[in-house]
Amino acid sequence: MTDDLIKLSWPLERLDEALEALARHSNLSSRLTNVQSGMGPPAGVDDEMIGRWIKAAALSLELEAEKVFSSYAELERMLVTAGPALLRLRLSEETRFLALVGRGWRKVSVLDSHLRERKVSASLISSALRRPLEAPLIPELDVLLENVGVPNRQRVKTRAAILRKRLEAIPLGGCWLLRQTPANGFSRQLRDARSVRDIVVLAGAHALQYTLWLFSWWVVGRGALEGRIDYPWLLAWALLLLTIIPLRLATTWMQGALAIRVGGLLKQRLLYGALRMDPEQTRHQGTGQLLGRIIETEAVESLALSGGFLGLLAGIELAMAAVVLSAGIGGWSHAALLLFWTALTLFIGWRHFAKRRHWAKERVNLTNDLVERMVGHRTRLAQEPCERWHDAEDKSLEHYFATSTRMDRTSVFLAALVPRGWLVIGVLGLAPAFVQGSPTIPLAVGLGGTLLAFAALRRLSAGIAQIADASIAWQQVAPIFHAATDPKFSVQPAAASVSSLSDALESGEVLLDAHDLVFRHRERSTPVIKHCHMRVKAGDKVLLEGPSGSGKSTLVSLLAGLRQPDSGLLLLRGLDRRTLGDDNWRRLIVCAPQFHENHVLTETFAFNLLMGRRWPAHPSDLEECETVCRELGLGELLDRMPAGLHQMVGETGWQLSHGERSRLYIARAILQQADLVVLDESFAALDPENLRRALTAVLNRASTVMVIAHP
Repeated sequence: MTDDLIKLSWPLERLDEALEALARHSNLSSRLTNVQSGMGPPAGVDDEMIGRWIKAAALSLELEAEKVFSSYAELERMLVTAGPALLRLRLSEETRFLALVGRGWRKVSVLDSHLRERKVSASLISSALRRPLEAPLIPELDVLLENVGVPNRQRVKTRAAILRKRLEAIPLGGCWLLRQTPANGFSRQLRDARSVRDIVVLAGAHALQYTLWLFSWWVVGRGALEGRIDYPWLLAWALLLLTIIPLRLATTWMQGALAIRVGGLLKQRLLYGALRMDPEQTRHQGTGQLLGRIIETEAVESLALSGGFLGLLAGIELAMAAVVLSAGIGGWSHAALLLFWTALTLFIGWRHFAKRRHWAKERVNLTNDLVERMVGHRTRLAQEPCERWHDAEDKSLEHYFATSTRMDRTSVFLAALVPRGWLVIGVLGLAPAFVQGSPTIPLAVGLGGTLLAFAALRRLSAGIAQIADASIAWQQVAPIFHAATDPKFSVQPAAASVSSLSDALESGEVLLDAHDLVFRHRERSTPVIKHCHMRVKAGDKVLLEGPSGSGKSTLVSLLAGLRQPDSGLLLLRGLDRRTLGDDNWRRLIVCAPQFHENHVLTETFAFNLLMGRRWPAHPSDLEECETVCRELGLGELLDRMPAGLHQMVGETGWQLSHGERSRLYIARAILQQADLVVLDESFAALDPENLRRALTAVLNRASTVMVIAHP
């Protein structure tokens, strides 16, 4: 069994080849990596380093590598549903990897080192993954089963059942799923998800359903207008209606599945963009503006999808209605009248969009002002006379009401007058033929086409209104959406494993080197930082003093990777940010910002401490958390809180004092175990005794520290 898996797996030093071959075979990427063959992770590295290397190598292929876990009991199910993925195996004291291509029924498709796709039993792979957990327990179980007298033929099954029961909840890792990164472009994601094909299939299915529906009524209408309905024709009408039922169910199911898939991709893209937004873009925005953007993301998804489906179906129905009208008494002139009315509907829809966009701007401004006033409500109560508390709100509401009235008028035209107006115009178009006593059948066909166009125009009006709302909401969401494709520095595979800090401390390595840094804010022409030179060696303890407004916090943001210098050179462990990448840079340099720029989330105290390290926390992490907190003087706080480290804190939880929050931020930075810890005025809120304790803890825990303070 082990020999078979060794033949199918890839060694650690060829992990780069396995990743590239898997990406190409799965049509995820055609890009070549920047690493040469045999340049995988170095031998002897730990699992965390391997994970960082895989993530970095995937990014070089413009892919994402997500590490997933599975319980002991669910391992086989995970294997048959995973792919493309890299799966780590430990065989004969050697770390190897399986390149999982696809899924199957109790079989897993694997790409071997000769680039051949092979089928492997999921139970074979799961047995190899479970063996390290089972090995310490098997001798004990064999003795137990022998003592209780279990027959040899049943011993294997009994042992497997006991192992499953004892180990079923233990998580197993070592699997990295590969997928397209949202930065590759939304159209590419839609194409890879086969959404474009599904839209075409949905349109074709609806057109077929609508055609059968028209044909069924042609069958029954023909007999009714001729004064006789034969049994075969009646049976054909019933069969056509029965055929429509599965088509209607299929189109409804496809529409729902497509909406879920596209909506999921949109959410993923927006979340990815929100995490990649430049801090400068959000720094000067208030809480109301940010909340408004988040609210509008839901509107974009629901309104765009529903409005798009309505517009697509309305277009098909209008085309069918035009064909029916051309076959009626009015001929092509009646169909041309429908075309003119559709163009008029689109013009009214454009006017409605303009009015609604102006109304939405007023609504967003009203929401922003309301949220900002709620945030500053206490200051308002203390500093503003009570008779003037609501003056601004009254003026805003009055202006908003006037704008809403103008917008509602165009909404009435679009939703009510457009379809009903067509009904009047369409029937008037049939009036001359009716007065002249034209044949009944063409007249009935023309009337039927008019009614079909009426239903299609109602759907088109609703679709235009929803698409207009989605377009307006898009103006708020677009910065988040486009932030996903903003150029960022991505870590190179070769830089995923820098030397350990202990080696740097022993050799006195230069940890941070800044040369001729220049930075200016966008709204200012004078640089805040000009010709800045700095060199910090591993193990240094640096104190940076300066008056308010001298650029200390700006320098901290440059060092921590929150801002980019306009010019100059900034190196960390001898590598620039483009080589290390954003994630690696912020892992090696940790900053505790000033008090007003740091936050306590509504979560457990332990989560707030370890949010920059890893979560879920290991027992050793929690032990270290408690030790660091007691060194910082937070032991009394832990003893007071009923749940200790697991106590909920934040706005709706246990309230922390100013000094407790400051020490929480310091502990959070220390626990990330970074090469360089930067503390920006973190001791300003502490009394002398707690200041001495906190400073001692920082100097003992952090090897290299930079403290920013006032003189």
